[in-house]
Amino acid sequence: MNFRMQPTSQVDETATIGDGTTVWDLAQVREDARLGSGCIVGRGAYVGPGVRIGDNVKLQNYALVYEPAVLGDGVFVGPAAVLTNDCFPRSVDPTGRLKRGGDWQAVAVEVAEGASLGARSVCVAPVRVGRWALVAAGAVVTEDVPDFALVAGVPARRIGWVGRAGVRLVGRDGEPGGWQCPESGALYDEKDGHLVERA
Repeated sequence: MNFRMQPTSQVDETATIGDGTTVWDLAQVREDARLGSGCIVGRGAYVGPGVRIGDNVKLQNYALVYEPAVLGDGVFVGPAAVLTNDCFPRSVDPTGRLKRGGDWQAVAVEVAEGASLGARSVCVAPVRVGRWALVAAGAVVTEDVPDFALVAGVPARRIGWVGRAGVRLVGRDGEPGGWQCPESGALYDEKDGHLVERA
């Protein structure tokens, strides 16, 4: 494999790192994690055991991706964003005994192809962020996000639609449910709270 890692990073020997991927200072990639080709793992980022990451994914500085998260191709995870994995987080059990790995069930955040998570956003597992969706900086995602949705707030709510370029779509005059990307010109159709690309 042809990947780059800084001397101060920690990449477990059982992790699989794709060609052209770079792991920067103080980043940690845990056992059995799989990263695709062309990825960037920023300074201080964390990739948990068994996490699956596609090609051309960017994890910005101090992003925390806890197992068993799955990230599709082209996903962007902003600085200090967090993908959680525990529905009922506690340090100890009801008797006061320190909880260990076998004392709770990890649940996943799934981020689909091309989606972006803004700086300091939090995805509270279990949740799925749809294809090409955009989660605003500081948002807290507690419910599934549809494909192409723009969500913001605490908890996150849909405030619009975005296209593949990440630019907010504009409605097409005289065409109810019709949307267009002002950057690329691509057309989209909305139906029953979902957006699809026009062929």
